[in-house]
Amino acid sequence: MADDCIMVIGAHTTDAEVMGGCQVLLHVAAGWRAVLVHCTLGEKGHPRLDPAVYGEQKRREAEAAARLLGASCVFLPYRDGELPVNEEVQWQIADLIRLHRPTVVLTHWKGSFHRDHRNTHLNVMEALYLAGLPAFQRTNPAHAPRAIYFCENWEDMEEYQPDIVLDVSAVFDQYLEAIRCYELVRGGISRFPYARYYEALSIVRGAVAGFERAVTLMLPARARLQRRQSLLG
Repeated sequence: MADDCIMVIGAHTTDAEVMGGCQVLLHVAAGWRAVLVHCTLGEKGHPRLDPAVYGEQKRREAEAAARLLGASCVFLPYRDGELPVNEEVQWQIADLIRLHRPTVVLTHWKGSFHRDHRNTHLNVMEALYLAGLPAFQRTNPAHAPRAIYFCENWEDMEEYQPDIVLDVSAVFDQYLEAIRCYELVRGGISRFPYARYYEALSIVRGAVAGFERAVTLMLPARARLQRRQSLLG
C-alpha cells in the first residue's frame, strides 16, 4: 500500500543498508515507502582519510545506496563513536517516526560489541514510546509503528535469536549493488569482508529455510512471547 513505510535506523552509514537493505528492497517492490536513518556518518573508520573528508564521502555513498534501494535517507548530527543516549537523540528519532509514520521499524539488536550500536538500540526503543504517546505535543501527531524488528548484523550477535526468515533471493543482487556503493564494503578500508560475510550468511540462512538466499529478523521479547502464546492457541 502507498501509505505503508519501512524505516531502518542504523548507528552509522552502511549499517542500515547492510542489515536492512534486502528488507527495504522487498517492501519497495511491494509499493512501500522506505526511509534510512543514519545516527552518525561513521566518519572515523578510514585508516588514511581525515574524519571530515571521509564523512562527506560516506554521506555521498549513503545517498547513492539509498537511490539504488529506492529509499530516502536522513542524517542525524552525531559523531562516530560519540552517539549519546539522551532525550535529544530520542526526540529527533521520535519526530522522524511521527513525520514518516513507518509501519515497520528495523534497528540494531542490543547485544553488540559496538557502543554506537548499543546506544542506537536504546535510543530507538525510547523514541518509540515518545513517538506513540499523544500526550506529547509535537509538530506532527503521535504515531506507533505496527512492528519493530532487530536485524542480523555481524557486530550485534550476542544473544541474537533469529525469529523470522525472509526469502530475499529475488533482490539479493540489487542488495549487493547497493552496499557496494561504500568503499568500506568494496574493500581497502577494513579487514572485515562485508560483502563476503553477508553473501555467505544469506546462503546459510537460506539453506536452513529452503531458500536460495535469506535474511533473518529478531522479535522484541514481548512480541516473541505473544507469538508463542498464539501458537499454543
